[in-house]
Amino acid sequence: MPSETLQVEVSDGVAVLTMNRPDSMNALNRELADALIEAFERVRDDDAIRVAILTGNGRAFCAGADMKERVSTGMGSGGLAAGVPQDFFSSPPTQTAYTVDTRKPMIAAVNGHCFGGGLELALACDIRIAAEGVRFGLPEITRGFFPGGGGPVKLPRMIPRAVAMDMLLTGDPILADVALRSGMVSRVVSAEELQPTALAMARKIASYAPLAVRAAREVVYTTDALPMPQALRLAQGLRWIIGQTADAEEGPRAFAEGREPQYRGE
Repeated sequence: MPSETLQVEVSDGVAVLTMNRPDSMNALNRELADALIEAFERVRDDDAIRVAILTGNGRAFCAGADMKERVSTGMGSGGLAAGVPQDFFSSPPTQTAYTVDTRKPMIAAVNGHCFGGGLELALACDIRIAAEGVRFGLPEITRGFFPGGGGPVKLPRMIPRAVAMDMLLTGDPILADVALRSGMVSRVVSAEELQPTALAMARKIASYAPLAVRAAREVVYTTDALPMPQALRLAQGLRWIIGQTADAEEGPRAFAEGREPQYRGE
């Protein structure tokens, strides 16, 4: 169902998802979390959407979990309220905003403070672009628990372990320029250029053959833990499959004819 906590705009194959709780620094309450899950599933299932951008309204990207809501509902650190051990092994696993696989490229346009669950949302995206001066942090350890949206798993695989452990165990934030040097983000731009940069990147990706884009993304994540021979074998198999598509014929034909290709996702 539509929610005022999340604005969704779709144009030219690009979905822009804007978290819209500026007075709360876009903190993740239940309504926003549910709206994000619904929007991510729409990105996954709607063939008219080829790329998505996730950003925030106001001075924050997302400040993390809405602690006031969690305390008032008895959820505390986000564990199961009044649950039993069996709930932990629920089948199928509970879907969260951090675990929905959109199967399409996601760009995080980090416009402001990016803490806790907000950083974990950004880590769930494929590409991260930050505005100058943005701070990134995982402060959960200072509140008696630790990040539950994948931060302790994803961050050390993405940036140098020493930097990740510093952030996880001290709760201290880092600035955008440090995030860039560490490899957490790929670009740092001025606040004014953030949205245009993200849109230009998204539109460029959206103009390419969508099946090839999705397959390239699939290769990266599927082969992440495979030995090199098996990873190359899987990549070669997916490359052959994409080579049989109409779009794979259209690209070279358009080049030979001196025109822009018209990719249809076929």
